[in-house]
Amino acid sequence: MRRRQVLVAGAGAAVLLGTGCPHAAPATTTAMPSTTPVATAAAAGVWNRAIAVPGLVALNKGRYAGVSSVSCLSPGSCAAGGDYRDDGGHQQGFVVSKVSGRWRQAIEVPGLGALNKGRNADAVSVSCASAGCAAGGYYGNHGKYDVTSGRGFVVLRRHGRWRRAVEVPGLRALNTGGNAEVSSVSCAPPGYCAAAGFYTDGSSHQQGFVAVEQNGVWGRAIEVPGLGALNKGGGAVVWSVSCASPGNCAAGGDYDLGVFVAIEKNGAWGKETTVPGALRVEAVNSVSCASAGSCVAGGSYDGRGYQGFVT
Repeated sequence: MRRRQVLVAGAGAAVLLGTGCPHAAPATTTAMPSTTPVATAAAAGVWNRAIAVPGLVALNKGRYAGVSSVSCLSPGSCAAGGDYRDDGGHQQGFVVSKVSGRWRQAIEVPGLGALNKGRNADAVSVSCASAGCAAGGYYGNHGKYDVTSGRGFVVLRRHGRWRRAVEVPGLRALNTGGNAEVSSVSCAPPGYCAAAGFYTDGSSHQQGFVAVEQNGVWGRAIEVPGLGALNKGGGAVVWSVSCASPGNCAAGGDYDLGVFVAIEKNGAWGKETTVPGALRVEAVNSVSCASAGSCVAGGSYDGRGYQGFVT
């Protein structure tokens, strides 16, 4: 299992620094020491003092917690998620909200404990838009701690309250190999979110999936169109998804022999495509869309060692 450090910053938005513990990680991941999660915010160009995530110390009896993701809708309105160790040393997922400029108490993701029979969970990604927030990640359900066995979950925050976590609809039918994860979520107003990640098929090949939510209802997960035909070695992952508006999103990731990007236009996911250009691109780690049809992807390529690219 690898540890990763995540830092997200922006003026007027929240920043959380901590460690996460995903099932898998892109090539740029490096091992990081355990650290206490801290939160801070910038307003008018001045950073406030860092604070421990409120309520997390009480949850974190195992003394190993971290923030995996943070997202802000507006100044003073944010959400974050990550993992902690309970008094039995088991990894659980948490979420925490910032309302009217004040961080509330961190809570275990509602309903995740009942799903997490394998005692290995993490809220890997969080995204907020005008209708609320969404979070996604993984949990284990095989009755023992096993980072190679898991399921992907999603949870929504609506009207100021986190709903109960659910396994991504349709993902279990795809995940016959028994290991899946939501790696990224993205929400766009007024009430639309997408989740993406990976699952393992019956041949023990890792495949990429996407699923969308509209008006509080999650649709069924589907394999990224066309990706299975390319993914002969069975090592595909969707690392990042970004939605500009309802039905208009982009996703990116990699598979055993290359990288890919995929576009959802007017509610329909098109066939994946490779990243154009002469660079030997090795990984698409992040995508972001400002408006429908206007997106940026970034990652690494092989050129005198690994270098960064944007497109």
